[in-house]
Amino acid sequence: MQIFINTYGSYLHVKDDMFEIRVRESKEEKFKTNHIAAHKVTSFVVSKGSAITTDAIALALKHNIDIVVVAHDGHPMGRFWHSKLGSTTKIRKRQLESSLNEEGLQWVKEWICKKLENQSDYILDLAKHREKIRTLLQEKSEKILEYRERITGLEGKNIQEVADMIRAMEGNAGRLYFESLSLSVPSEFKFEGRSFRPAKDAFNAMLNYSYGILYSRVERVLMLAGLDPYVGFLHRDDYNMKSLVFDFIEPYRIYAERCVLGMFSTKKVNKSYFSELPGGISLNQEGKPVLVENFVKYIDQENIRYMGRNQTRANAMQMDAHKFANSLIGKV
Repeated sequence: MQIFINTYGSYLHVKDDMFEIRVRESKEEKFKTNHIAAHKVTSFVVSKGSAITTDAIALALKHNIDIVVVAHDGHPMGRFWHSKLGSTTKIRKRQLESSLNEEGLQWVKEWICKKLENQSDYILDLAKHREKIRTLLQEKSEKILEYRERITGLEGKNIQEVADMIRAMEGNAGRLYFESLSLSVPSEFKFEGRSFRPAKDAFNAMLNYSYGILYSRVERVLMLAGLDPYVGFLHRDDYNMKSLVFDFIEPYRIYAERCVLGMFSTKKVNKSYFSELPGGISLNQEGKPVLVENFVKYIDQENIRYMGRNQTRANAMQMDAHKFANSLIGKV
């Protein structure tokens, strides 16, 4: 399981060869203590304001458990990870070669087109239960599929030749998509498009935090598959930018979007879950555990039909990462 530690003053250390987590319950220094065996943990996600001992880090590394440190908005800041690659370096070499040729372009088209297909399908799902705006949503879904078809038809020797066109069409589709989501949330939570850090509204605050969780998950599946998260195809190779994470995540953003909108639609979201910031709002300590519980359950526990078998969404992402890595070195 993935453990989230986001209460200020929490303490992660080792006792009797098990992880011990102490969480402050009151201002009177009262703590709640939990003990967890290492074999039950896949990763820790730790917010700023928590303390971790080197013994806990060493135990995590011994059991191949990564520790992700995140900002207050859920965005990953860094992670503790074993120093061994755990895979052949040939994968990374081929990844770099592919980023410069037509193979890389084909992968980008596949990821982006799948993202747009997911967006279109979700809008049609929303339209089924919203009679008053059904026609409008259906029209937006069709326009998104038109952009998908145009991206599918792009040709070039490498991604650089058509990157700007892909970004433009992806952006246009994204505006149609988020207009549709805004129309579909309860009226008191309607929003004006995407906003990032800080978010301008409750929906984007929850979505940004969910994306943050998803970023750390995607980085993990890529590394377990032997891929380099910094060598991307479409996203620019800026300093310290995990470009492949931003490329590979695209088809899976739908996990966050479906989960978050579902929470709003089923009235699992209260206005008390948010706090005002200069220039926006953020998810607070009351809201974070609610979102985390719902999103982690959505990823790790609910099954979907994938490649002929029942799989969790987390397993599906890992399978796709291994499929991508194997294709780079000729293993299909």
